[in-house]
Amino acid sequence: MAGLREISCRVVSKTVRDLFIEVNYRLGDDVLDALQHAVDTEDSELGRYALERIIENAEIAGRESLPLCQDTGLAVVFVEVGQDVHVVDGDLYEAIQEGVREAYSHGFLRKSVCDPLSRENTSDNTPAVIHADIVKGNKIRIVAMPKGGGSENMSSSVVLLPSDGIEGIKQHVVDMVAKAGPNPCPPVIVGVGIGGSLEMSALLSKKALLRPVGEPNKGDDRLSTMESEILKEVNSLGTGPQGYGGRTTALAVHIEMMPCHIASLPVSVNIQCHVARHGETII
Repeated sequence: MAGLREISCRVVSKTVRDLFIEVNYRLGDDVLDALQHAVDTEDSELGRYALERIIENAEIAGRESLPLCQDTGLAVVFVEVGQDVHVVDGDLYEAIQEGVREAYSHGFLRKSVCDPLSRENTSDNTPAVIHADIVKGNKIRIVAMPKGGGSENMSSSVVLLPSDGIEGIKQHVVDMVAKAGPNPCPPVIVGVGIGGSLEMSALLSKKALLRPVGEPNKGDDRLSTMESEILKEVNSLGTGPQGYGGRTTALAVHIEMMPCHIASLPVSVNIQCHVARHGETII
């Protein structure tokens, strides 16, 4: 049985800072592999050109330690705190916020957070959106996910009728990607959350984006089948890379699900642009 551990807020802040700088500079191997596969299978000449420039951009950003995109995102943090952890030297949430402040200052990342009504910038990209869970063990797992506005704007949460069923869910997801068109900078990754409550389906859809690109749902064969079927329909839309046309509108569709009320069918779609930035550390 794991013993009680003390973890300093200073370690948390540094971890958050380093993660957000790293993921804003370097695209994950899973995304790069999916993009290269798309180049090899894309029929559209313009579509291939767009994909090649996306890969070139990622190579330059990583080599020169530059942001992958001018939109360095709203900071979303998933944190799992072991129940045998004692956080010392401050407040855990404030430590995470301080890490975000430092990342966006020292990493020269664009500060994009503002008051919703006055539109006045908060000047340090805080507050971050923090989702915290208590888990077993004596460690803290931190996942950093900068989320760009262009893709987030194309996302949605609805409550369908239970009678809409699987076909209704699939149609809704395809309709949302079609409506988004070129706005979220395709090729996209489509996160889908099914069930729970309205807000839980939205959280599930965002968590789905953390899965390695193209990795099918391993917990439910129904969901992995839906993922492949929706991906095929989405890539038949013809939007293509950056909206130039082609077969690669999406790199993957990822679905997560939990039980819901008998009268409801909550469904959320969270679209992620091709710069699928996220990284994690366990301390």
